[in-house]
Amino acid sequence: MSLKQLFDLTGKVAVITGGSRGLGLQMAEALGELGAKLVISARKQHELDDAQKHLEGQGIEVMTIAADMSKRETIPGFVDQVIERFGDIDILVNNAGATWGAPAEDHPDEAWDKVMNLNVDATFFLTREVGKRCMIPRKSGKVITTASIAGLSGNPEGMSTIAYNTSKGANVNFTRALAAEWGKYNINVNSICPGFFPSKMANGLLDAMGEKMLERIPLNRFGGEEDMKGLIALLATEAGRHITGQNIAIDGGTTVC
Repeated sequence: MSLKQLFDLTGKVAVITGGSRGLGLQMAEALGELGAKLVISARKQHELDDAQKHLEGQGIEVMTIAADMSKRETIPGFVDQVIERFGDIDILVNNAGATWGAPAEDHPDEAWDKVMNLNVDATFFLTREVGKRCMIPRKSGKVITTASIAGLSGNPEGMSTIAYNTSKGANVNFTRALAAEWGKYNINVNSICPGFFPSKMANGLLDAMGEKMLERIPLNRFGGEEDMKGLIALLATEAGRHITGQNIAIDGGTTVC
């Protein structure tokens, strides 16, 4: 098989949660360019409409579904809609996420629940649904979760995001455990651990601590608009078929210091 064939996703169906902007949209662009049919979800339909217009302008087939993945009772119906349109799901990218800034001793209960419900619970319940209905019966599939370098270590001084860090640590070990369990079904399970990428969720933190954070990055820059594409392409295609259970940092070298 040629390298071009290894990276070819023609005819594959990729679901990307939180796919209307930021890292999710960047990953959607990459998978669509490789030939995948896309399903992107987010809570706000107008953001999905903008993303769909952008992606279709690149010749990519896109279905949008407005959904709140933190409401687990909606997940089977969400998967129903995808299967009704495309027949199956080959690639699942668990990208939707939330964060909250507060000192651990004062962290609100409802904020903890919000972060865990979306970052941990929704990732499990959606993956379970897609795995059981689409990937396990065919003995084929790619599950990719957006974790974070926040799940690999503590925070620098000035950052108080205990719920987010805890949830991303859960994503990291979810990836390891599920890869070990579903390997027998020929399902690859990996996570991407981004460092600091400008985004709606991260911009407040970057505004407050950007210069200090930049000092900790050996490449001396934040993640850019193209930096996620190569890694998602590797993990979602047959080019990465012997990679599973891995949590790969994409952080300009932050975690090596």
